[in-house]
Amino acid sequence: MRSIRPQSLCTKFWRISSQPQRCQFHKRAFSISVGRRTSTVDMTEEDLAKVEIDRQRLWGELHKTCEWGVGERWGENPTDVGMHRLALSDDDKKARDWFVAAVQNLGCEVKIDAMGSIFAIRPGKKAGPPTYAGSHLDTQPTGGRYDGILGVHAGIEMLRTLNDGNVETEYPVGVINWTNEEGARFPISMVASGVWAGAVSLEKGHNLKEVNGPATQKSELERIKYLGTTEASHEVNPIGAHFELHIEQGPILEASGGKIGAVEGVQAYRWYTVTVKGRDCHTGTTDFRNRSDSMLTAAKLILHSHNKASEMGCLASTGILNLKPGSTNTVPGSVQFSLDMRSKENSKLLELEEVLRAEFPKIAAGDVVDCMNMAGTKGRGCEVEWRLDTDSPATKFHEVCVKCVQESAEAMLGTASTSLVRKMTSGAGHDSVYTSGRAPTSMIFVPCRDGVSHHPAEYCSPEDCGNGAQVLLGAVLRYDRLRAERAN
Repeated sequence: MRSIRPQSLCTKFWRISSQPQRCQFHKRAFSISVGRRTSTVDMTEEDLAKVEIDRQRLWGELHKTCEWGVGERWGENPTDVGMHRLALSDDDKKARDWFVAAVQNLGCEVKIDAMGSIFAIRPGKKAGPPTYAGSHLDTQPTGGRYDGILGVHAGIEMLRTLNDGNVETEYPVGVINWTNEEGARFPISMVASGVWAGAVSLEKGHNLKEVNGPATQKSELERIKYLGTTEASHEVNPIGAHFELHIEQGPILEASGGKIGAVEGVQAYRWYTVTVKGRDCHTGTTDFRNRSDSMLTAAKLILHSHNKASEMGCLASTGILNLKPGSTNTVPGSVQFSLDMRSKENSKLLELEEVLRAEFPKIAAGDVVDCMNMAGTKGRGCEVEWRLDTDSPATKFHEVCVKCVQESAEAMLGTASTSLVRKMTSGAGHDSVYTSGRAPTSMIFVPCRDGVSHHPAEYCSPEDCGNGAQVLLGAVLRYDRLRAERAN
């Protein structure tokens, strides 16, 4: 496995690859549209402000595609329905097919890489790695309509707006739909962008098995016909810059009255699978002293991880729990549980892991650790094993990209922007974590109601969706102009 290069070595925005894009553009490309084309280098701030997205079109298209993967209804309005569109499912294929058709109709070249990620490229005046708007179309099993989906639709609306206004960018611009960002069906999040960045091997990405099923990512990519021929590599398929619009997935913007978050980075997180090994036995004939109860032990470890994380200013959560043999009258002899731990600081996260690795075996043996094992009957004890599944260090985004987002937001919001735009750190991981190691990157946050996400009732208002898409467009155009100025 190759590690990601330090950001300082690869994210200077004026270092532009001279590798040409091997494009075969469709006849409906913007370049044949009538009227005078306007280039970003000729545009003033006033000109940029006049390039406006169609907010109603964005809203309509977003909900139209949510017909594929309908989830739980949570309200009375037509769009008050959650999503169940797992990566590489039949519904995901339908959304992908729509994406490809939509961008081809806008004159884009389409590339599909070996992880099934789709790259739509609109040509620029010069050759070079495109500036992309990137996000994802897959959802959680009980997800909402905005997490990831909004970012992809905003990117497509950006392309439509550029075509409508005959705006010509200096360098190619485009949209990416990354495969399996959620890590819900195949349990490694952002795995496709991880492979692209060289942080995850293609073999690991292809062989990753679905939760509670036999399918692998490769077998499902083959089944839905999205196993692409482009190498999943930042070297073969480079990115000039990556901007990602996303709902905040937290309450900060809404609670503060903010409208746009200019995201400066992402907190560190690590995912583990913890295995507790005990011994199966009969629940009626084996007393507490002679049990090696792996389920009871796992429950104590999960509670302890929460308490210790809270004490150290970190986060810890368990979302997957599997036990064997799964019989009412048998004490489980084996339990596996996921452990998701997060912190804004790499050092603090590693400190939490060190503490838990030392204390979990003691708790499993029946020793008193903090409040664990102070009550109840001590049994024969269990063994504990750890496996690291995902390691995502704290990420700092590119200052120039963050500035482009901030300036775009301030231009849109006007004189009120001082209190409505705030710099933020993301608590959740996104594909931008991996792209930031290989290309200049930033994110844009918009509020979501009550900070709810990964839930059917996830909601972002039409106004906030439109605001985010407008800021995305402005940030991409500003960055394109800066690239051209630096190259001259």
